[in-house]
Amino acid sequence: MKKLVLLLSVIVLTGCATSVPVVPKWPDVPKELLESCPDLKIMDPANDKLSTIVDTVADNYNEYYKCKDKVNDWAVWYKGQQELWKTLK
Repeated sequence: MKKLVLLLSVIVLTGCATSVPVVPKWPDVPKELLESCPDLKIMDPANDKLSTIVDTVADNYNEYYKCKDKVNDWAVWYKGQQELWKTLK
Protein backbone atom coordinates (compact mmCIF):
# COMPACT_ATOMS: atom_id res chain seq x y z
CA MET A 1 0.00 0.00 0.00
CA LYS A 2 2.83 2.37 0.89
CA LYS A 3 4.54 1.58 -2.40
CA LEU A 4 1.33 2.35 -4.29
CA VAL A 5 0.95 5.71 -2.55
CA LEU A 6 4.61 6.52 -3.21
CA LEU A 7 4.29 5.49 -6.85
CA LEU A 8 1.14 7.59 -7.33
CA SER A 9 2.83 10.58 -5.68
CA VAL A 10 5.83 10.27 -8.00
CA ILE A 11 3.57 10.01 -11.05
CA VAL A 12 1.51 13.05 -10.01
CA LEU A 13 4.59 15.15 -9.21
CA THR A 14 6.28 14.11 -12.44
CA GLY A 15 3.20 15.20 -14.37
CA CYS A 16 3.45 18.67 -12.80
CA ALA A 17 7.07 19.14 -13.86
CA THR A 18 7.66 20.90 -17.12
CA SER A 19 10.69 21.34 -19.30
CA VAL A 20 9.14 24.23 -21.23
CA PRO A 21 10.54 27.55 -20.00
CA VAL A 22 7.88 30.01 -18.93
CA VAL A 23 8.65 33.43 -20.40
CA PRO A 24 6.83 36.31 -18.72
CA LYS A 25 5.15 38.79 -21.07
CA TRP A 26 6.05 42.46 -20.79
CA PRO A 27 2.90 44.28 -19.64
CA ASP A 28 0.89 46.44 -21.99
CA VAL A 29 0.92 50.17 -21.44
CA PRO A 30 -2.31 51.70 -20.11
CA LYS A 31 -4.01 53.65 -22.91
CA GLU A 32 -4.30 56.78 -20.76
CA LEU A 33 -0.51 56.99 -20.62
CA LEU A 34 -0.11 56.80 -24.40
CA GLU A 35 -2.15 59.94 -25.07
CA SER A 36 -0.03 62.96 -25.85
CA CYS A 37 -0.37 66.17 -23.89
CA PRO A 38 -2.62 68.84 -25.41
CA ASP A 39 -1.15 71.99 -26.88
CA LEU A 40 -1.11 75.01 -24.63
CA LYS A 41 -3.27 78.00 -25.47
CA ILE A 42 -1.70 80.83 -27.41
CA MET A 43 -2.55 84.44 -26.69
CA ASP A 44 -4.25 86.48 -29.35
CA PRO A 45 -2.08 89.60 -29.80
CA ALA A 46 -5.15 91.70 -30.58
CA ASN A 47 -6.75 90.83 -27.23
CA ASP A 48 -4.55 92.38 -24.56
CA LYS A 49 -7.01 92.49 -21.66
CA LEU A 50 -5.38 91.52 -18.38
CA SER A 51 -8.29 89.23 -17.49
CA THR A 52 -7.84 87.28 -20.75
CA ILE A 53 -4.10 87.01 -20.18
CA VAL A 54 -4.62 85.74 -16.63
CA ASP A 55 -7.24 83.20 -17.76
CA THR A 56 -4.97 81.90 -20.52
CA VAL A 57 -1.96 81.63 -18.23
CA ALA A 58 -4.03 79.87 -15.56
CA ASP A 59 -5.40 77.40 -18.13
CA ASN A 60 -1.88 76.73 -19.42
CA TYR A 61 -0.59 76.10 -15.91
CA ASN A 62 -3.48 73.72 -15.29
CA GLU A 63 -2.76 71.79 -18.52
CA TYR A 64 0.96 71.69 -17.73
CA TYR A 65 0.47 70.22 -14.25
CA LYS A 66 -2.07 67.65 -15.49
CA CYS A 67 0.39 66.55 -18.16
CA LYS A 68 3.27 66.55 -15.65
CA ASP A 69 1.27 64.29 -13.33
CA LYS A 70 0.49 61.94 -16.19
CA VAL A 71 4.14 61.71 -17.22
CA ASN A 72 5.21 61.16 -13.61
CA ASP A 73 2.58 58.42 -13.23
CA TRP A 74 3.95 56.82 -16.39
CA ALA A 75 7.49 56.85 -14.95
CA VAL A 76 6.33 55.31 -11.67
CA TRP A 77 4.31 52.62 -13.49
CA TYR A 78 7.19 51.80 -15.84
CA LYS A 79 9.75 51.54 -13.04
CA GLY A 80 7.41 49.33 -11.03
CA GLN A 81 6.81 47.02 -13.99
CA GLN A 82 10.54 46.91 -14.65
CA GLU A 83 11.22 45.82 -11.06
CA LEU A 84 8.56 43.12 -11.33
CA TRP A 85 10.07 41.98 -14.62
CA LYS A 86 13.51 41.67 -13.02
CA THR A 87 12.14 39.54 -10.19
CA LEU A 88 10.38 37.18 -12.63
CA LYS A 89 13.50 36.46 -14.64
